[in-house]
Amino acid sequence: MEKLFIGIDLGGTKIYSALANKSGEILKEIVVQTEAFKGADSIVQKIKDSISYLLQDIDKERVVAIGIGSPGPLDVKNGLIAEPANLPFKNYNIVKELEDTFKIPVCLDNDANVATLAEHKFGAGKNTENMVYVTVSTGIGGGAILNGKIYRGSTSNALEVGHTTVSTKGRRCGCGNRGCVESLSSGTAISNLANEALKSRAKTSLREYNEVTAKEVFKEAKNGDRLSKEILKESLSYLGVAVSNYANIFDPDIIVIGGGISNEWDILSESINEEMEKRCLSTILNNCKIVKAKLDGKSGVLGAIALAITKID
Repeated sequence: MEKLFIGIDLGGTKIYSALANKSGEILKEIVVQTEAFKGADSIVQKIKDSISYLLQDIDKERVVAIGIGSPGPLDVKNGLIAEPANLPFKNYNIVKELEDTFKIPVCLDNDANVATLAEHKFGAGKNTENMVYVTVSTGIGGGAILNGKIYRGSTSNALEVGHTTVSTKGRRCGCGNRGCVESLSSGTAISNLANEALKSRAKTSLREYNEVTAKEVFKEAKNGDRLSKEILKESLSYLGVAVSNYANIFDPDIIVIGGGISNEWDILSESINEEMEKRCLSTILNNCKIVKAKLDGKSGVLGAIALAITKID
């Protein structure tokens, strides 16, 4: 009898749930809106309803574990969703609640760790022993697989890669620190730099847009716009510094870059590789590959499935 697993990707906007086998083949899936404004009980009921839907018309004995990926902060050891910024939970024991309801083992981890697990088990980092994952989108997050296992640290908050300091005099980050790579290289940071520049008299084709996000900056940079190219050179060089630090610290086989900004792979990888050539030790540089993530929008749910598999393995 083939064992099956359920993964729950809990986000501020949607809840993506799936049933899969050990190979990560999704057999059934459901997406519902989170509607966080309705409160914690409503969200938990949506998760329960999604699980019940996935369990319909199958032998429930085949489902051996449920994994949940959630925004942090979390208390992973005790199964608690502590107090995420965009979800109405406060030290909520989601693990106990679901185990009591479905009588199936449940495990919880933060969304960055489950995305890391997904790329390691099913994606670009498959068959590697040491892998760092970095996601660059609205913010910057990540995780690491060391000696074949996810690394969580003593409080399960390791690999807050977005809050690596890359400039002591850099702009203020949302965390309160100055010069975090998230405040300098994320999609939000690129957008902020562009909109600040538009307040000056700088000549730029970005003025043709009613709203300027990172997407427009990349588009106009490829069209030759000087300001857009300068913004990306500055932002992405800081990202390259951060990735170089991760390479020198962890000496991984591979660094996987995901998130929306990774869709601009040619520009992104060129900037990262340029900084790595300057900053990485030669033995590390020659061994470590920089690759684009493979799983895109399914990394969260597949990571939750990978987490469930680790619960049994």
